[in-house]
Amino acid sequence: MDLVLLWVFLPLVTVAWGQYGDYYYGPYNYGDNDEWANVYRQGFNFQCPHGQVIVAIRSVFSKKEGSDRLWNYACMPAAQSLGEPTECWWEEINRAGTEWYQTCSNNGLVAGFQSQYFPSVLDREWQFYCCRYSRRCPYSCWLTTEYPGHYGEDMDMMMYTYDHYIRGATTTFSAVDR
Repeated sequence: MDLVLLWVFLPLVTVAWGQYGDYYYGPYNYGDNDEWANVYRQGFNFQCPHGQVIVAIRSVFSKKEGSDRLWNYACMPAAQSLGEPTECWWEEINRAGTEWYQTCSNNGLVAGFQSQYFPSVLDREWQFYCCRYSRRCPYSCWLTTEYPGHYGEDMDMMMYTYDHYIRGATTTFSAVDR
């Protein structure tokens, strides 16, 4: 009898384990270290494929290269519980040389970035590409503070589950540190 129960429940456990994979992102493949979205002191435009959102961000700082950063991103499909993307848009530009805080309007999720470097202020301006989905994203949002902790630190930030999304960002700017 125990063997019969094992054969009945084994396929259910296999199906449940396969569904568990829908709620966990594995290691991110950023590509080779040379595959950055930008080169130092140059602009770039990065957009996830339709229906995907940014789930990982990697950045390396270089004071020698104009106090600029290399950027790399990873995308994953949004959770099925959010439905399909209904609209996507570019948010307002966050100007270089200023502090700013921005989240995607209209309950959007970040699906891309556009940035331009300005050598006169040794800083970048940013614009977010946001997408809204047919079902609302939960509003229990908070701002992470550890990425990076200091302007010259490297950064590697990952969202590990489908219930965490990037909705925006903030920056600090110091005329001393640039």
